[in-house]
Amino acid sequence: MIKPWYKQFWPWFLIALPGTVVVASLFTFSLFSKNQVSLVAEDYYKQGKGINQDLTRLRKADELNISAFLSADQEKATFSLDKGELTQFPTLRVTFQHRTLADKDIEKMVNADASGNYRIALTEPLQGPWYIELNAFDGTWALNGRANFPSSDPIKLYGSSKE
Repeated sequence: MIKPWYKQFWPWFLIALPGTVVVASLFTFSLFSKNQVSLVAEDYYKQGKGINQDLTRLRKADELNISAFLSADQEKATFSLDKGELTQFPTLRVTFQHRTLADKDIEKMVNADASGNYRIALTEPLQGPWYIELNAFDGTWALNGRANFPSSDPIKLYGSSKE
C-alpha cells in the first residue's frame, strides 16, 4: 500500500530546502535594512572641494603654533590646548567622527575652563577608530588627528605638519 505524497519524507524535504532559503533571505534583508552603513556621501564633490579649505585652516594653525592633546576616559573627553600665538583661549567646535557609523558622530561647541582645558561629557564611551577635529569658532584655523579608543596615552592633534 502506497502512502499519499504528503505523508512521505522526500516531498517535504524538497520543499524545505527552498523554504529555508526564503526565510534566511528575509532575515538577512531585515537585518541589513535596520543596520545601514553610510560610507558614501551624496555630496562627495562638494566635500572634495572643501578639502583645500581644510588644508589652509590646518596651515594657519601651524603658523600660529597651535596644538592640542586629547585624553578620554569612559565619561569625558578633555582637550588641553597649547594656544601658541593666540592671546586667549577661544571657543572651539569639536567634532568626533566615527569611521563607519555616522549616527555616533559628536559635534559640540566648548569653552575653556580657568586652566585652559576643554571638557566634553560623553553619553557613551569612545570605542574603535575616530577622526577628531578642533576648529576655531570663527573657522580661521583647525587641528585634527586620528585615534583608536580606548587609549591610555594622550593623542596629539596637529595642523598640517606632523612633528
